Amino acid sequence: MTVGVAFGGPSPEHDISILTGLQAARLLADGGSDVVGLYWRKTGDWLAVPADAEARDFLDPEPARSRPVELVVAGPERGFLERKRLGKVASLGVDVVVNCCHGGPGENGTLPGVLDVAGVPCTGPGHAAAVLAMDKHATNGMARAAGVPVAPHALLGPGLEVPFDGPYIVKPRFGGSSIGIETVSEVDAALDLCATSPHLRDGAVIEPMLEGWVDVNVAVRTAPTLQLSEIERPLRDADGVYSYESKYLQGGSGIESAPRELPAKLPDAVAAAIRDAATRMVTVFGLSGIARIDFLWDQGDQVVFNEVNSIPGAMSLYLWKASGVDPRRVLLDAIDEARSAPAFRRWTTAGADGRALRSAGSIAAKLN
Repeated sequence: MTVGVAFGGPSPEHDISILTGLQAARLLADGGSDVVGLYWRKTGDWLAVPADAEARDFLDPEPARSRPVELVVAGPERGFLERKRLGKVASLGVDVVVNCCHGGPGENGTLPGVLDVAGVPCTGPGHAAAVLAMDKHATNGMARAAGVPVAPHALLGPGLEVPFDGPYIVKPRFGGSSIGIETVSEVDAALDLCATSPHLRDGAVIEPMLEGWVDVNVAVRTAPTLQLSEIERPLRDADGVYSYESKYLQGGSGIESAPRELPAKLPDAVAAAIRDAATRMVTVFGLSGIARIDFLWDQGDQVVFNEVNSIPGAMSLYLWKASGVDPRRVLLDAIDEARSAPAFRRWTTAGADGRALRSAGSIAAKLN
């Protein structure tokens, strides 16, 4: 079996995705797996890179020891292909892809959908679940419908009502990280951000700043059975927002070394509520693979759903390690799950038996 580890992509989280992908590739290769790195460049094209690549290699547009490859979805040869001399095409032989692409088309369902068409199994959520998990407005509504408490929340845009007072947090509706999140005092300032921020142009949501509330997160995995990690409490910046800098740039080792309390010191009832809500959300969203579900806690007895990260930073392997689960095993279980994905993750032509075509008559007649 050849495992392709996909990372990068045309996303604001491109750099973090590289770090996640390199860790996953190295873990699998060191464990004896046949691994090829699949680097999705900011320009949208793909390069095959060695599993032992380093982060600094990707400061160069053409990383060392890389070679161009193509992701082909139609034709006698599908999947990841490499063009050889004299126009010949050779398959990379990728049997399964570990999707480490954070944000953008890697996490919003585009890449899983393309890989489905290409016939290449992929870890993580399928297309429909990934689309839903990336939409903060939809996830809020789904959580509420499932009986999971949520924070006050509204779509932001001209003519839309904001039914709560500030100060506010403004978030990209379709963003997958802390990138693009801003705090403002007035709705007009929030609307100005929508008009100027590249992260908010496709949609924005607005929430009240919950003073005194803190972040608490739990990782989930669905193979071999549903399992939850220890609950963590990330430690925020002084300004009260768990920012990109706090997550990825402190400590020199990315999110793994970000300041946190692990396991979080929580009342038993709050911890139980988080675990119950996370378990329900896995079913409601149809999540698969490795995900992280984030909550907000008032440091008393209230906890509310915040968001779903269907492809979390570093695949949350640091949370699994702290929970006594071998990180390599987590990846291998996700790979096994992807390769034996249920039928709804695959296309079918059942029902397209030609009867409608035979009974259709002429197209010209339908237009008259």
